[in-house]
Amino acid sequence: MFSLSADVSQNGSVRSMDTLCSVAEMEECDLSRLLDKPRPLNMERQRSFGELSIGLSPHHSIRNVENNSFRFMDHSDVVFSPGRRSGFNTPRSQNGFETHPMVAEAWETLRRALVYFRGQPVGTIAALDNSDEKLNYDQVFVRDFVPSALAFLMNGEPEIVKNFLLKTLRLQSWEKKIDRFQLGEGVMPASFKVLHDPVRNTETLMADFGESAIGRVAPVDSGFWWIILLRAYTKSTGDSSLAERPECQKGMRLILSLCLSEGFDTFPTLLCADGCSMIDRRMGVYGYPIEIQALFFMALRCALLLLKQDAEGKELLERVAKRLHALSYHMRSYFWIDLKQVNDIYRYKTEEYSHTAVNKFNVIPDSLPEWIFDFMPKHGGYFIGNVGPSNMDFRWFCLGNCIAILSSLATPEQSTAIMDLIESRWEELIGEMPVKVCYPALESHEWKIITGCDPKNTRWSYHNGGSWPVLLWLLTAACIKTGRPQIARRAIELAETRLLKDSWPEYYDGKLGRYIGKQARKFQTWSIAGYLVAKMMLEDPSHLGMVALEEDKQMKPVMKRSSSWTC
Repeated sequence: MFSLSADVSQNGSVRSMDTLCSVAEMEECDLSRLLDKPRPLNMERQRSFGELSIGLSPHHSIRNVENNSFRFMDHSDVVFSPGRRSGFNTPRSQNGFETHPMVAEAWETLRRALVYFRGQPVGTIAALDNSDEKLNYDQVFVRDFVPSALAFLMNGEPEIVKNFLLKTLRLQSWEKKIDRFQLGEGVMPASFKVLHDPVRNTETLMADFGESAIGRVAPVDSGFWWIILLRAYTKSTGDSSLAERPECQKGMRLILSLCLSEGFDTFPTLLCADGCSMIDRRMGVYGYPIEIQALFFMALRCALLLLKQDAEGKELLERVAKRLHALSYHMRSYFWIDLKQVNDIYRYKTEEYSHTAVNKFNVIPDSLPEWIFDFMPKHGGYFIGNVGPSNMDFRWFCLGNCIAILSSLATPEQSTAIMDLIESRWEELIGEMPVKVCYPALESHEWKIITGCDPKNTRWSYHNGGSWPVLLWLLTAACIKTGRPQIARRAIELAETRLLKDSWPEYYDGKLGRYIGKQARKFQTWSIAGYLVAKMMLEDPSHLGMVALEEDKQMKPVMKRSSSWTC
């Protein structure tokens, strides 16, 4: 564990804007208006969450996003989505949505999870459940805080997020060692906690970079989430001064330098150890997992918008742009699967040796799992879990596919196909409690070999096919971006029948997600925050701009499948 005592300066103004279109108008609303063209408004915030007084600004400069692909941009060009308080604590919200009774309780519980350092809120703990041994659930996790941060940004409370970003940035700069090995300078912590010394009357931050985690794996996703959240803060507030600070610019450069360093890689994807992201236990997600690749892609795109074109940033920006083009081509070409591609793999020849090989990764057709033939619908597709030499992990992973949609790693056609899959396989992927973290579960001998007989990841439990309410916000954002909010509404209504009654569990078990997880913590903060973010995005779809990026118009489209194409 590593310690840090530090102060955070407080400043920053927040701009606000009105809702662009209601969910009922989603199908007729141009997506670019949600992502980049909000109408500016002057709004009076009330601490009581009362009715908002809204007035139009006389004018505001909005950039044309038609050609806004991977280009270097001046920070005066950054636009933003609303940073206003939600109307959820009013009897009826601004857009005519009836406020669900559990929303107020969700906010109350979320605020109880706040962690303070020297009088300032700096994050939220993982869970408020005191019924079991705390382990590390009393810490602030970088990935766990993201939905909480988005909820506060959408509610017009950016200071909490600003404090968090600066505190974790300071922790990044500390020397990090596991045993006698020193980690890369750019590694972000997995989590931190505030230690109180009543004798000396001091507070100290203690960070975990993986040396205390199960499996001792550094969190690859933390740095990506940090960059994505910095962009969400900038987008929400319209305040680019935080991202332009020298320490934030340096922090981004250090994270990206770790990922863009030259090595023996033959692919633009990022090679990872098992358990380095949300699935932080042994689950066969080592190699090139979809979650990391999608987050990597989104973080690179956010960095293009945030990095300065100064002497230190210009060369890095060029490297980022090149990597993005290579990564998007690789992912769209080799990770994507649909009915036709399943059939192509089924007919593959092996042991091909040439530049014209069809089966480039030498995938053995007999490795196609039996379940995929029935699972794959006629209309639909998704990015599979992993692709490597003679290896394809055909499992569906929710987070990676949703991030692929939000970052525009998925083409519009692929995004539509992912949503088609979710609708067609509702019982398998949503069931009675949204959303399956992955599908299907590992069972029997396969479970023993891949998980090492992990008693927490038994079939249809925890990371092994468990249902995680936190994924609601990602599903909702993906639904809104693809113009299908009715899917999100249906999933949220399902969750509302159980979440509050069950005390906001971390996850649910069973093939349909019917049972509270056998080791699930109650009052799990990101379950609460994920629900709130999903509700607020449905109420005000312009919030989508914080977490979604438009398709790059200059990026080469994915090539059509043919007999000379491979997965």
